Amino acid sequence: MTDSYDLVIRGTVLLEGAFRPAQVAIVGDSVVRISDAADEDLEGAEVRVLADDELLLPGIVDTHVHINEPGRTEWEGFATATRAAAAGGVTTLIDMPLNSIPPTISVAALEVKRAAAAEGSAVDVGFWGGAVPDSLGTLEQLWDAGVFGFKAFLSPSGVDEFPHLSREQLFQALEEIAGFGGLLIVHAEDPAVLDRSANDGGVNYPHFVESRPPEAELDAIRSVIDGVRATGARAHILHLSSAAALPMLAAARAEGLPITVETCPHYLSLDEEHIPDGATQYKCCPPIRDAANQDALWQGLLDGTIDFIVTDHSPSTAERKFAGDGDFQVAWGGIAGLQLGLPAVWTAARSRGIPLERVVGWMSTATAAFAGLDGKGAIVEGGRADVVVFAPEAPLHVDAAKLLHRNPVSAYDGKDLRGVVRSTYLAGRIVDPTSDAHPGRLLSRS
Repeated sequence: MTDSYDLVIRGTVLLEGAFRPAQVAIVGDSVVRISDAADEDLEGAEVRVLADDELLLPGIVDTHVHINEPGRTEWEGFATATRAAAAGGVTTLIDMPLNSIPPTISVAALEVKRAAAAEGSAVDVGFWGGAVPDSLGTLEQLWDAGVFGFKAFLSPSGVDEFPHLSREQLFQALEEIAGFGGLLIVHAEDPAVLDRSANDGGVNYPHFVESRPPEAELDAIRSVIDGVRATGARAHILHLSSAAALPMLAAARAEGLPITVETCPHYLSLDEEHIPDGATQYKCCPPIRDAANQDALWQGLLDGTIDFIVTDHSPSTAERKFAGDGDFQVAWGGIAGLQLGLPAVWTAARSRGIPLERVVGWMSTATAAFAGLDGKGAIVEGGRADVVVFAPEAPLHVDAAKLLHRNPVSAYDGKDLRGVVRSTYLAGRIVDPTSDAHPGRLLSRS
C-alpha cells in the first residue's frame, strides 16, 4: 500500500492491552491505519521514529479535575491547567463544577464555564454539573445541555456556593437522575462522623487523619449504595481513600448495582508514615492514609473493585495551601497532581511489579469508557489520534517551581519518579505545553 499519511509514528505501541512493534498512520485527527509489518514502511508527510526507550500510549483521560475558573482563577485556570495536563500526557479532562464562581449548577452557569474554557485550552475539556439542594428538580436541563453527570457532596465542600446534600436529598437526586438515565458522582464522607471525630488540629499529620476516619467514608458509601438500590440510578464513588470500604463495594457490585469507584495517585504513591509535621501540601479530603491501606487499594485495583485512577487535581494559592503555619485543620485541602499523575502511578506500580499496560488501562481506557468518550482511551483504527510518547524508565526529579499548573505547590516536590512524557499529540498534532496555542475542544456528553 502506497498511501501517504499526515503523520506516521513507528516504534513500540500499546495496542489491545499489549506492547508490540507497529506503525501508526494518522490523517487529520484520526488514526486511519495500524501496521505491524516489519518490512513495510508507511509513508507520511511527517514520520516520527520512537527512540529505543520510548513507547506510544493513548492519551490519558482524567475525569476528575478542579480548574476553578472563572471566579477563583488565581487558584487555577484553563490555560495553566490544560498546559500542565498536556505536559503530563493528559489529552482529555473533565472539569468539576466547583470551585468556580458560579459553580456549574445551571445551564447559564455551564455557558459561563464553557466561555472561559474556550479562551485557552490546550487539551480537550468536558464538564460535570453539580447537584446541590437548590438545583434538585432541574438536573435534566443540565444533562440535556451536555454535562457528563452530576457531582454531589455528602459533607461540607469547603465553599459556601456548593452546599452538600442531606441523606434525604441524596435519595431525591438519585431518583431524579434515574428518571433520565444520568449519573451521580459522590464525594462520600458522612458529616455526622466528621463532627464526632473533629479535633483541635495542629501540625501533626496523624492527628489530622484521626479527624477524618475511615468510618466517614464507610457510612457515606453505605448511604449511596442504599440509594442506588432503592432508585436504580447509576452512581460513582469519587477519590476512594479508605480500603475498608472495598468489601462493601464489591458486594454491591456482585448484587448488580450500577456503582463504579475511583482512587487517586496520591493515595497509591504517598502514605501517612512519610508525611512530616506541618507539611500541608499533603492535605486532602479524604486524607492520605497508612501504607497497609495503600496496599489494599492496589489490591482493589488489581481485582477490579476499583475501576480506575484519576488525579483529583485540586490546587489553590500557596497562601491558602500553607495557611495556619502548618496547621492541617486551617490549610486548604487538595493535591495538585495533574502533570504528575502518570509518572507517580507508574513509579508506584513499577515498584510492585505491575506492568505499564495496567496503569494505562486504569488511567486512559477505563476513564474514557466511564465518560462515554468513544474513540479515546485506546490506539485503534478510526479512533482519535490522541497519543503520548512516554519514556517509562527515564528518571524524573520533581521541582514544583517548574510544573505548569498556576501555583508552584506540589505534594510530589523533591520526589524522584520514573517516566517522562516526551511528546503529547492531540488530534494528530503535537502540543507544545509552553506555547499560547489552544488546540483543545470543548466536549459535550454524546
